[in-house]
Amino acid sequence: MASLDYQYLAQLVKRAQMGDSDAFAELYVATYQRQYRFSYRYLRDEFLAQDAIQETYILALKNITTLRDPTVFVSWLNQINMRVCFDIYRKQRLYEAEQDQYEQSSLFRKEQRGDNESPELRTIRADQEEYLVKQIMSLPFSESQAIVLRYYRNMKIEEIARMMDISVSSVKRYLQSGRNMLAKTIER
Repeated sequence: MASLDYQYLAQLVKRAQMGDSDAFAELYVATYQRQYRFSYRYLRDEFLAQDAIQETYILALKNITTLRDPTVFVSWLNQINMRVCFDIYRKQRLYEAEQDQYEQSSLFRKEQRGDNESPELRTIRADQEEYLVKQIMSLPFSESQAIVLRYYRNMKIEEIARMMDISVSSVKRYLQSGRNMLAKTIER
């Protein structure tokens, strides 16, 4: 994997912030492969990964002027990509759940299976899950990324370490730290 020249990228970011579209195109070319690999590993679908990349770079272009320190462009882009992938994954999961529910159809079939959860309980559970997702996404980037990959994508710690390009012990530390922060938040 080729190493990125962060100083050169920072110069490109400064030019892009001043409206130079060629500079942004160069940023895209320099970072596309890494971003695509992350999206593909996360979403496990090449078409969804392409959608994620498109959305990531659109958001980056729209918000590049808000980036105060051009030397952290790659980290900033990684964070955008991770959040876009998480949103796409969540929407895909909801779509698949709706599709499954439609295919299995009707409340009658659910009652026959013994799944007679009331609509109120389903609503409460959905609200709780939405709250938890918001709290996870409000964690520092490394913690939220580790938690999402571990508990929502069911990835092994070793896979997460390779994907995040960190050690296994760092992944464990981020998971523990993230769980502790979530526990404190939920207690409040």
